[in-house]
Amino acid sequence: MKLVSAIIKPFKLDDVRQGLSEIGVQGMTVTETKGFGRQKGHTELYRGAEYVIDFLPKIKIEVAVDDDQLNAVIESISKSANTSKIGDGKIFVYDLEQVIRIRTGETGSEAI
Repeated sequence: MKLVSAIIKPFKLDDVRQGLSEIGVQGMTVTETKGFGRQKGHTELYRGAEYVIDFLPKIKIEVAVDDDQLNAVIESISKSANTSKIGDGKIFVYDLEQVIRIRTGETGSEAI
């Protein structure tokens, strides 16, 4: 089992959710977050004063999947979140040792 964590632009959330639903992903966790990468933020003008915005708004999506779904999930997120512009985000993949559904006590793949 794997945990796929993706950092994307906020306006791409619905596209990513729809793409994952189409390939059979049943659940995900979404967190509003802030950060920066190579783009290092930007400057904005507000009432004539210039402000540096270091941390840009992002969305973090976490999805637990079986190993056989991993490539389809990565491809779906990459395709759905892509704008071909800087700041599109990143996808991280972690090994999951164990998953337990609290309500039923199911473990492993059945708990996903």
